[in-house]
Amino acid sequence: MKRFVDMIHTKKLGGELSETEINEMIQGYCDGSIPDYQMSAMLMAICFTGLTDRELTAMTLAMRDSGSVNDLSPISGIKVDKHSTGGVGDKTTLIIGPIAAACKIPVAKMSGRGLGFTGGTVDKLESIPGFRTDLSITEFFQAVRSAGICLNGQTDDLAPADKRIYALRDVTGTVESIPLIAASIMSKKLASGSDKILLDVTTGSGAFIKDYGQSLELAKKMVTIGTNAGKETVAQLTSMEEPLGFAIGNNLEVKEAIAALHGEGPDDLMTVCYTLAAHMISLGKEIPFEQAECEARTALENGTAWETFMAMVKQQGGDTACMENPDKLPCAPIRADYRAEKDGYIAHMDTEGLGITAGILGAGRSKKEDAIDGSAGIVLHHKLGAHVCKGDKLATLHTSKEALANAGMQKLRSCYTISDEPPAPAALIQDVVR
Repeated sequence: MKRFVDMIHTKKLGGELSETEINEMIQGYCDGSIPDYQMSAMLMAICFTGLTDRELTAMTLAMRDSGSVNDLSPISGIKVDKHSTGGVGDKTTLIIGPIAAACKIPVAKMSGRGLGFTGGTVDKLESIPGFRTDLSITEFFQAVRSAGICLNGQTDDLAPADKRIYALRDVTGTVESIPLIAASIMSKKLASGSDKILLDVTTGSGAFIKDYGQSLELAKKMVTIGTNAGKETVAQLTSMEEPLGFAIGNNLEVKEAIAALHGEGPDDLMTVCYTLAAHMISLGKEIPFEQAECEARTALENGTAWETFMAMVKQQGGDTACMENPDKLPCAPIRADYRAEKDGYIAHMDTEGLGITAGILGAGRSKKEDAIDGSAGIVLHHKLGAHVCKGDKLATLHTSKEALANAGMQKLRSCYTISDEPPAPAALIQDVVR
């Protein structure tokens, strides 16, 4: 076996590691024979010199194989997984999952919690009273067979190497590496066991990767990994220059998702959901995108997507009465309006700042073990480009304590730019990578 320090030296100089060396690296780090300080040096070398497509695929598969790999073959049909790189107000999974399932695409999805300024699907679902995201594998399969869809939490044994490496990246300044981000995401997606993969790569103010060029690079690398692993993979690049929809926060976003499933969602949210759902249906049925989009719209318009959503909630123990009447969901006791300080057009939103504000109000967490307030968050009243007058409501803050409302209001003041001229319109769906 080659000394690991020699492998670090090879990568530092821009050399290429073999598949065997990469497997030994991942296995050695997981079993403790490679210490943190050496793995830190390797991660930094990768940050500076990158990984070839062959190295990247080998590393991703080694991370996938560090734990259990789901076998979804007992579920009939082509299973299509969907992953978003995260964004403020991104509640698309709650909408497109039921749409795809209503179109006979089995959705057996494992989702994560939110950390930082973006919300997690599991947190949104758990804001529904009684909703379970800790189903056993037997319950998981039964839910998919019964409702056509199950949105469950990720298990600890899914790509454990990724968890160890991410924790190290977090404290060594190597989080931003595009190859390492791609390997992290795709190791979990490949371990989840679906037949095909749809990726929603967000870009802009409210995304983790704000530069479009880097977002496109990430999309291409993840599609390459999926393809090399034998999984047909499609990536859509979605603008996150403003929150998706009007609601930011867990049960506030559930309420907006319910409205969307009744055909009453905001235009930007519906545009993204129809395109993502169409990609899922196109992949699952192997039909043209245009035909798939028609099926997606029909499933929402004829009510079958809503029926599927309700079947999922019931199957996973959620309170269906709250879904039939969302006003029954817990409400924050304190609400405060942020108003425009002058006339003009909303020219810019610090979307990440809005996500941080929602976290201040109680909707997010800074550490995984932090508790969240399912009713906390923000409801926007206007989108980018809207003309407002001084005193008009721009956003309403929902929280449990006056002190949190005051802190949130202070942060919110820096999130809006109002100008005399409207901003130039930008495409919501910026690219598709196959």
